[in-house]
Amino acid sequence: MPALESVRKSGANVMKSKPAQQDVEFTYYAPNAKKACLAGKFNSWNTKSLPMKKDNNGTWRVKVKLPPGKHEYKYFVDNAWCETVPGAEMIQNAFGSSDYVMDVK
Repeated sequence: MPALESVRKSGANVMKSKPAQQDVEFTYYAPNAKKACLAGKFNSWNTKSLPMKKDNNGTWRVKVKLPPGKHEYKYFVDNAWCETVPGAEMIQNAFGSSDYVMDVK
């Protein structure tokens, strides 16, 4: 019966599924900015891998697939970290500044 036990174990692993990722849209209003990117733990704080696109109203947007949970992030606008996003939840980071937090349900 070793083969049957092996099938049971592999079947149990297949049955466990990861929580579904969701499309999350990040927006940042900066009509005079030339360039904006999103960075966070989800992309190893890479300031170039998630460029945002500006709409006609001056709002920068990007969609990212994220699993449920809390995700720390910041906007990198015109080669500088943005430190002000009105209404955004913030958390202290290890560098003495703050990161924004997105809670994906």
